[in-house]
Amino acid sequence: MHKKKRILLKVGSNTLTKETDNISRGKIEDMASQIAKLKDTCEFIIVSSGAIAVAKQFVKLESKQEDVFVKQALASIGQPHLIRIYQEIFREYGLLSSQCLLSYSDFEKQESKTNIVNTINVLVNNNYIPIINENDTVATDEIKFGDNDKLAALTASLLNVDLCVIATNTNGIYTKASIESGTPETIRNVEDFDALRAQVVNSKSTHGSGGMASKIEAAALTKAASIETWIVNGLEDNFLVNALDGKVAFTKIK
Repeated sequence: MHKKKRILLKVGSNTLTKETDNISRGKIEDMASQIAKLKDTCEFIIVSSGAIAVAKQFVKLESKQEDVFVKQALASIGQPHLIRIYQEIFREYGLLSSQCLLSYSDFEKQESKTNIVNTINVLVNNNYIPIINENDTVATDEIKFGDNDKLAALTASLLNVDLCVIATNTNGIYTKASIESGTPETIRNVEDFDALRAQVVNSKSTHGSGGMASKIEAAALTKAASIETWIVNGLEDNFLVNALDGKVAFTKIK
């Protein structure tokens, strides 16, 4: 049997909302369409943010919206809705999906790590796409900073994937000089990781809690595990297929 290429795809809140205040069903359809096209040669694991963004569409809790406990409550409300949207749309494309909620403590114990690997392998081997999010109801790390970038990198490393793709709202990482001059230029290939850190202009996205700095830190983790990482513009239609075909500008961290 020919071994499929295992890809971990991380999508943040800004990508899933297409930089609006609502989850974009069209963006999830775009992802499903691409995965359906690639399913004969690739297998997918998705790390998806968006639970809080979904909840904000339905409810307004009486408290300070920036309070971390309110965000945990919103995540609890939004997570079932988020998975339902994924399952409905993926099913239309003949794709099966499942939910996995993880927290950082799961990566600290060998027994937990073994369980994660075994469970996800069973799902993938039976053509289910695991959709992973942080268990925000009990953990706050990604709510405070990172928007699942680090969770994606830890998961990619644990599962020893062939490729980690981080979908964001830029055409990869831009050179600092080009940002300052107002003409963003993508760094396409990264050989010198320390030099890359010096290029990062730290800014956070509208709905996410990460920004480019957290993506660089995530790439450092995957690099240490000898996993290639791509940072691509997930706002564009067909972003993954186009990146695989070399049709768009993105950052490749070897």
